[in-house]
Amino acid sequence: MNEIAKKIEDKINELKFFVQQDGGDMEFVAYKNRIVYLRLMGNCVGCGLVDVTFREGIEMIMLEEFPNDVDGIDIIM
Repeated sequence: MNEIAKKIEDKINELKFFVQQDGGDMEFVAYKNRIVYLRLMGNCVGCGLVDVTFREGIEMIMLEEFPNDVDGIDIIM
């Protein structure tokens, strides 16, 4: 795993706390072509707020933290 992928994974692990509070979870899967791939687990699967949580929450944080390395996230169920 390259250095930027490791930093991204570390940040995802820091952010897990917020989704775990509602019974959900997420796992870093890969970083490829400037996209972060996440697997959703627990209550996140089938939740109607997935887009809000991940597009307007997690994705925005990743874009702010890694503006030169991340273009977005993709969710894998």
